[in-house]
Amino acid sequence: MEASDITLCEVGPRDGFQFESVPIPTETKRQAIQGMIEAGLPRIQIASFVHPGRVPQMADAEEIAEQFKDTEGVICSGLALNERGVDRASASGLSHVDLSIATNEQHGRDNANMSVEEGVRRASEMISRAREAGMAVQLGLQTVWGYRTPGDTDLEDIRRLAAHFAPMDLESFSLADSTGLANPASIRRVIQTVRAETDHPIVLHLHDTRGLGIANILAAVEQGVTWFDTSLGGMGGCPFIPGATGNVATEDVIWALEQSGYSTGVNAQAVAKVSRAIADHVAHDLTGKLYTLLD
Repeated sequence: MEASDITLCEVGPRDGFQFESVPIPTETKRQAIQGMIEAGLPRIQIASFVHPGRVPQMADAEEIAEQFKDTEGVICSGLALNERGVDRASASGLSHVDLSIATNEQHGRDNANMSVEEGVRRASEMISRAREAGMAVQLGLQTVWGYRTPGDTDLEDIRRLAAHFAPMDLESFSLADSTGLANPASIRRVIQTVRAETDHPIVLHLHDTRGLGIANILAAVEQGVTWFDTSLGGMGGCPFIPGATGNVATEDVIWALEQSGYSTGVNAQAVAKVSRAIADHVAHDLTGKLYTLLD
């Protein structure tokens, strides 16, 4: 694997900011996203197009998209969970949309009050709608490694979903460890299972709830995965999953990859400066390690 082949997508402006109770002004978000662009992040998930009553931090999604939709050399995307969200992302001028569905029946009921089967049907409709609008689509599967306990999402269900969506016109296929239940061995099993069913590039969205995020990334790299979601300072979680902490910290991942002989093309110190600024704004420490050392 060439050192330049690993791609990081910064999801802090969406996955991280949505989890904070302290309001983050649009200008503060703008500065953070601009800092990430200057640090060299090639992809940034800048917002989610969800109902502001459920996720107030994302009420300015259109305004943020307007500022960054045409950024040269960077792919800026938005998360959509229904067709209305797809329409909003398209109308905002974004060229890429990220979709996400449940794979665990209980999580589907708790999070969106719908079955996995209904989520699959709606995802198919959203993919068609986004493609008709000319948008590139990443489809994500939630709680792939479990919801309440390891393995309570059946690997056979993940295989079946990968096979179902394999013929569809997707840019990439994302697998999320939403509750941080994965370990290096289960990472390898899932990747091998999914890769046998689809040729879509695999993206991993790993939460660090139990401290195995970086170990899981390195295990995935050994399996040939080269695309990961990370979050500045380790921000994030899910408002609808009790106890879920953030993604693996962007600067920590850069450091771990560099120490292992890889490079992302992203400046860890520049990321750490953004993480420090956001930590100061929300007035609490973030879960990442290196932002306190590198900023």
